[in-house]
Amino acid sequence: MTQMKKYQLGEFEEIVMLTVGVLYGEAYGVSIKKEIESRLKRGVSVGALQTALKRLEDKGYLKSREGETTEERAGRPKKYFTITAYGKKAMEHSRNTREELWNSIPKIALDLKIVGSGQ
Repeated sequence: MTQMKKYQLGEFEEIVMLTVGVLYGEAYGVSIKKEIESRLKRGVSVGALQTALKRLEDKGYLKSREGETTEERAGRPKKYFTITAYGKKAMEHSRNTREELWNSIPKIALDLKIVGSGQ
């Protein structure tokens, strides 16, 4: 398994991982969904989020624990997520890869003028 493949994170997975970090100690389904939606100004389906959380847990990037049972959840406990050491490595790999790419872009490539807008 190559280094790249080993720590590969999809865009949404990376957003979920970062959000779990932001919500440290308070990261469960609904809080993650609300945080992503408020920060990214985009809707997140419960199904897509649950799938990503399960996949990230299966990869060993996140671990979960059951919290308290609540009446509004009909006695079901919340499932809280935290980043594992392996997950931190995947996040660092993702950040380093992006930074290397950004730093490799020649300045002129991003020195763009908007054509036809009068600016």
